[in-house]
Amino acid sequence: MTGGWHEGDPAGRRRWVSLRQPLELESGDLLPDVRIAYETWGLPNASKSNAVLVLHALTGDSHVAGPGEPGWWDGLIGPGKALDTNHYFVVVPNVLGGCQGSTGPSSIAADGKAWGSRFPALTVRDQVAAEALFADELGIPSWAAVLGGSMGGMRAIEWAVTHPTRVSTLLLLACPAAASAEQIAWTAPQLAAIRNDPEWLGGDYHARSSGPATGLGIARQIAHVTYRSEPEMATRFGRTVQDDGRFAVESYLDYLAAKLVRRFDAGSYVVLTQAMNSHDVGRGRGGVPAALSRVRARTVVAGIDSDRLYPLSQQIELAQGIPGAGEVRVVNSPHGHDAFLIETGQVSAFVKELLG
Repeated sequence: MTGGWHEGDPAGRRRWVSLRQPLELESGDLLPDVRIAYETWGLPNASKSNAVLVLHALTGDSHVAGPGEPGWWDGLIGPGKALDTNHYFVVVPNVLGGCQGSTGPSSIAADGKAWGSRFPALTVRDQVAAEALFADELGIPSWAAVLGGSMGGMRAIEWAVTHPTRVSTLLLLACPAAASAEQIAWTAPQLAAIRNDPEWLGGDYHARSSGPATGLGIARQIAHVTYRSEPEMATRFGRTVQDDGRFAVESYLDYLAAKLVRRFDAGSYVVLTQAMNSHDVGRGRGGVPAALSRVRARTVVAGIDSDRLYPLSQQIELAQGIPGAGEVRVVNSPHGHDAFLIETGQVSAFVKELLG
């Protein structure tokens, strides 16, 4: 019924922080009993001034690097790497609303049942509010760096605008200051696929033996097309037809759908996608330029030349609006939006520039 982490599953390298009070959301609702799952690499110094916050994308999680299972940014984080864990204390939380240990729709509420449809709508600002309280619990007054790409970049810029004195340096990768109409439009068929799955049941499927796997898989297929570039698809698959008569690219999308269903929760996919749609760093702050002018962190902004989901124009807006950010850096890659995860050599250079 869900591929997320469940109470009683192996914890792996996860640890947890429970917030001491209910989280007040932008909507005015209160979310009680919030727990944030996280993993760390390296050791904090006495003042914890070497702490670095790394923020994951939509279907990411806290496992950014080994040891053990490979992480989603293994090439970037570890001893001797760009984010050198011999020097830095790297902290990676699972986002609020997620399904890999942090409180989300599949989590058990106080009545012993999954939150399901009762889980409140979140904004990126709500998620950062939870992360700020999480940092307080860890005793980290400010971050030596905050790094994020895609949805993680949305949270990173929100961190730097909401808490300018708590972010010393900032790396923004393949993300916007505000979600665009086209980006919101791309999510509409993904959300519809999940909500129109007969197993969705309004979001209250967690106590059953099956869930909206078909809808979640279709959502992943739609999303993945936006994550990669047309030239890469053409080179990799072309019009190749398999022995079963299906195009090779169709089989590839089926594989990706099944893979996500095994490790993710449809309710979290809906909550997190809606949060991304809510992203507007200028909301209630006089607009995007006024909000970006509040950033005090030394900032590197990078985009991807083949990204058709979060185009370079959005990173240019960030770089031009953040004081001292300079020119946008460009990842040259055929891989589209996913290049921020794939091109670790180029991203490592930006991290070294930021921390140098």
